Formats: sequence, C-alpha cells, structure tokens
Amino acid sequence: MSNVTHLWAIFLGTFIGLLPIINPLAAAPTFLAITEGDSAERRREQARKGCLYMVGILVSFLIGGTFIMNFFGISIPGLRIAGGILMTGIGMGMLATRKSAVKPDAEEREAARKKVDISFSPLAMPMLSGPGSIAVTLGFTSLATAWTDYIAIIAGIITVAFLTYIVLRLSGRIVHLIGPVGVNAMTKIMGFLIMCIGVQFVVNGVLGIATDPELLRGIREALAAR
Repeated sequence: MSNVTHLWAIFLGTFIGLLPIINPLAAAPTFLAITEGDSAERRREQARKGCLYMVGILVSFLIGGTFIMNFFGISIPGLRIAGGILMTGIGMGMLATRKSAVKPDAEEREAARKKVDISFSPLAMPMLSGPGSIAVTLGFTSLATAWTDYIAIIAGIITVAFLTYIVLRLSGRIVHLIGPVGVNAMTKIMGFLIMCIGVQFVVNGVLGIATDPELLRGIREALAAR
C-alpha cells in the first residue's frame, strides 16, 4: 500500500509541478494568434501534434536525465537546488510580468506566420516544453528510485499534455470566457505556486546535503581530531 501511495505522490507531484509552468491557459491566446487563419480541424491537428511533441521532449529528458547526472557528476541535492532556483526565478517572473497574456509579441506572431507547421516550433518548444518544464522533469529524476517511479512521472507528463490539448482545442471559448484579466490572474496564481515548489526544492536539496552520511562522518572525524 505504501508503494501505491508513493507512486501516487510522484504522479501528483509531476502533474502539479509541470502544469503551472506549461500554463495552457496562458498559452491559449498565443496559440490562437499563431494559428490565425487556420481552420478548426487544422488547429486541432496542430494542438495534438504539439502536445505529442511535448511528451516526447520531456520523456527524452526524463530518461536521459540519469545519464546526464552521472556523466557530469551532478548529485541529487545539487540538482534539486539548481532546479529550485530556476523554478523560483520563473515564478517571480510570472508574478512580476505586466504584459497582457492575450497579445503575444509582434516578432513572435511574425515568426510563427512564416512557419507552415507550428506544432514543434514554437508550440512544443519553447512554448510548452521550455527550459522550465525541462528543469522540472530533470528534477523529478532525483525522486525516481525504480522503473515504476518513471512510469508514474511519464503518466503525469501525459496527463498534463492531455489537459493542455483540451485547453488549446477550446482556446477560443476559454479566452473569450475569462478574458485577458482572468488569464493574467491565473498566470500570477500559477507563478506563486511555482515559487513555492521551487523554494521547497531548494530546502530539500539543502537538507539532503546537511544530512549526507559522508558529510556527517567527515564532520565527526574533524571534531574528533581536535
């Protein structure tokens, strides 16, 4: 039973950690802008392919995360602290932004219009699976101790992708319903949640270093030598 609870905790942690960063509500207006002039069927296709690409990108970093950590000698507490600092910065940026979420940059719109297929770029990367979501995914590799943990994380990624697809598919109705003020409010709420998660990542990383058995053994030996 404890193993099931552990898997549910990892699944929910992945879902709650990724959803505010991907923030499909904030991505909906930009998605409408970069698919301007497309038919409803074309928009659904672009949203579906973009979400599939997002899953592929994040799962690739999830699976390759352990190799990257071992190759560069990155410890789990160090990864948590780095990921937490990055998440905290992203959350602060979301709280401080005053830009309307309904009006994407003119350069972003122009670059998007030049692309025939926008499902991979800019939709999947960097809009949906940008540096923030990749950092969170790498951070969750530090919590995975068995292959079932990886399945739980992948299930969380797929769930977020499915919810994102639903939001993008209904983007026109959602933006019209909640308006620019509602989108900005949701962005700030999610930014605060990201900050909280980032700070907790840093706290867990510091505690991991402070309670490391080798570090404690070294401190005891240094004190004993005196």
